[in-house]
Amino acid sequence: MNSIVIGSGFGGIAAALRLKAKGHKVTLIEKHGDLGGRARVFQKNGFIYDGGPTVITAPYLINELFELFQKKPEDYIKLTPLKVWYQFIFEDKSKFNYSGDELEMKKQIKEINEKDVKGYEKLVNFTKKIFDKGFTELADVPFDKPFVMMQQLPALLKLKSYKSVYSLVSSYIENEKLRRMLSMHPLLVGGNPFTTTSIYGLILYLEKKWGIHYSMGGTGNIIKGFEKLMDEVGVKIIKGHEVTKIISNKKKITGIQLDDQTIIESSNVICNADPPAVYEKMLNGNTSNSFLFRWKKNRMEYSMGLFVYYFGTKKKYDNVEHHTIKFGNKYKEHLDDIFNNKKLNDDISYYLHRPSATDKTMAPEGNDCFYVLVPVPNNQSKIDWSVEGEKMKNLVIDKMQNDLMPDLKNNIVEDFYLTPDYFERDLNTKYGSGFSIQPKFSQSAYFRFHNKSEIYKGLYFVGAGTHPGAGVPGVLSSAKVLEKIL
Repeated sequence: MNSIVIGSGFGGIAAALRLKAKGHKVTLIEKHGDLGGRARVFQKNGFIYDGGPTVITAPYLINELFELFQKKPEDYIKLTPLKVWYQFIFEDKSKFNYSGDELEMKKQIKEINEKDVKGYEKLVNFTKKIFDKGFTELADVPFDKPFVMMQQLPALLKLKSYKSVYSLVSSYIENEKLRRMLSMHPLLVGGNPFTTTSIYGLILYLEKKWGIHYSMGGTGNIIKGFEKLMDEVGVKIIKGHEVTKIISNKKKITGIQLDDQTIIESSNVICNADPPAVYEKMLNGNTSNSFLFRWKKNRMEYSMGLFVYYFGTKKKYDNVEHHTIKFGNKYKEHLDDIFNNKKLNDDISYYLHRPSATDKTMAPEGNDCFYVLVPVPNNQSKIDWSVEGEKMKNLVIDKMQNDLMPDLKNNIVEDFYLTPDYFERDLNTKYGSGFSIQPKFSQSAYFRFHNKSEIYKGLYFVGAGTHPGAGVPGVLSSAKVLEKIL
């Protein structure tokens, strides 16, 4: 069987490998000259910057893809567990080292609010129940039929899926600092903790189960390992060509057309891309015969955008952990501005990644390598990033200099930034959203875009916009769903 995979992010690569293992003849097409999608790599003057995902959880999902072909993962990639997962910095400059060391976690919680130690234990136990259901049982189950969803609703309601993650955490935790810290996980997959279904509380437990890992050489090294594997097992890779059209006949897929007019025939096309962008750009918006699909498409709410600032310093900031999360003063109000009001706010929260804390190869000797990610409104906001980009960059530098990196401004030797415009233009995401569709209950499982197209026979989806959702474990799991339906 011939299958074409469009897009080489984690979801597309996993789909290509899983179909190859099933005996398909697979062609993977990537419009850029390099693989990776959101996980692309940028290299500038000896600094290596991961384009996107840096937090690696559930490493077995990566290892499985090598093992499908009786290969040892360690021959291709090296994953290193981190001791401190995140250092949280609160508005009063106090710090919390978040890790898998439960004794240390409880000790730090006790220092902030003794009563919350018990609440934390209860919260972890409850997130385990959510994890057992939402991840272990349902992450790779196809949700393309309504009865599958109906079957699961009682269990999901029992797990308080109608609550938000913040509301769930608040029912166990009193202290506001701790509430923010323990409810931030939806932001890692594009959701607002105040509106994301509590099912995503499972990320808290998922981290505890497998820890947080870093890929030596950067996340891009995992992509390199996968590319080597695909070459070895015979997945055909076409780089530097964009699919301009998915060809169909009477709602049945027959192949694709590239930007150089080449036509490749195939009865199966798998898209590792935002479903709405695929229908609009590659299928001429042809969804007219499905009222249900149009309704779903029109009501979807998209994740926030991302401002990502990459920089290298001539000074080493040894006090900065591998992952740092700094909260602004006004948490909920700022998130309201991002998700609902679609406007910028100076009171930013940010995530700072310092890979050179763990891996010296990411920066020239004696230097340090960073990226800082700031949630911002997506392009529904109509923000002019050619004007606001520089302002945001300067704001971010000022904040970091004030919070934890003295004299930063004078130590930066290399820098550039990406805005939602990059995500919309280069990664084909709707409205330049960083993580496709928001993970609300009404946009999860059956209510999300299906892995198997609702309209075209032979069209399939993997990646952040389909079930189970964004994040590396999510998109890798979407390829396991595909494996079951194709």
